[in-house]
Amino acid sequence: MNKKTKDIIGCISFMVGLIILFAVLSVIFVPKDNSRAAGMEAVQANGILGEKENTIDYIILGDSETHSSFTPMQIWKDYGYTGYVCGTNAQHLYESEKFLRQALKHQSPKYVIMETNAIYRYSSIENAIMAKAENYFPLFRYHDRWKNLKFSDLGGSVQYTYTNYSKGYRFEDRIDGVENKEYMKPTERTKHITKINRHYVNNIINLCKKNHIELILVSTPSISNWTYAKHNGIQKLADQNGLTYIDMNLLQDQLEIDWETDTRDKGDHLNYSGAVKVTDWLGTYFKQCGEFTDHRQDAAYQSWNKDLKRYEKKVSGK
Repeated sequence: MNKKTKDIIGCISFMVGLIILFAVLSVIFVPKDNSRAAGMEAVQANGILGEKENTIDYIILGDSETHSSFTPMQIWKDYGYTGYVCGTNAQHLYESEKFLRQALKHQSPKYVIMETNAIYRYSSIENAIMAKAENYFPLFRYHDRWKNLKFSDLGGSVQYTYTNYSKGYRFEDRIDGVENKEYMKPTERTKHITKINRHYVNNIINLCKKNHIELILVSTPSISNWTYAKHNGIQKLADQNGLTYIDMNLLQDQLEIDWETDTRDKGDHLNYSGAVKVTDWLGTYFKQCGEFTDHRQDAAYQSWNKDLKRYEKKVSGK
């Protein structure tokens, strides 16, 4: 065996050993529960991991527009449908895909709603590659957990116990209004969707098709973030893929958003009063679709009624 061959074998052996080491350490370092105390990130969005298997009717993906605009407990109260908002601040589409993939390991929703603001968020190739690496080797994301490792982490057994009583919604009743104005001025211009973001949208589309889920694109009301050019881009994307697209920025007559009272930050995000209007519309939409069952009297879902009491106490301020 010549030196060149030995060097190649040595290099391959080193790489294999390194991969095995990363894999073993990833098993140790990954959080064994979905609580903050266990080291889990995005705890509120990851609360879906603690929900009982196959009890979620719909999942919502996207950035902060989602957890500001949709309050699943309101839909539960009115209709008995179960949903969860897997939204995080400045969420990238590779993160949206990850949330969906991990949720589908234990849930079988009929609908997935993707809020469209994230489709226009810039994602670098470098960050996308790192996100992929973290999926295979969670060590890269959770390496800081070495400070809080316990003996039980060595076993690798994972059990998710945390659930979020507001189901991913983040309550905010602060009012910081802006003058009502017409911000959706029709135009033929189309906002470009980057190639890398189209790639992840296609991944999510294919994942939904594989699991017999209807994917719905939704643009929530936002003076700061949304334009007609963006609407045109998403409409084109929806038409190309046979998807339903709902632009709530064009439903003012139905939603009656008042930007002087329904926003917490001058038209960027909705506050609670705005979220109630958006969620009421969505609940009516689900009812008209006729795909869901009212679970309010089902013994298997009584934890939702308990969560509703906590939620109502929170939003009432009592």
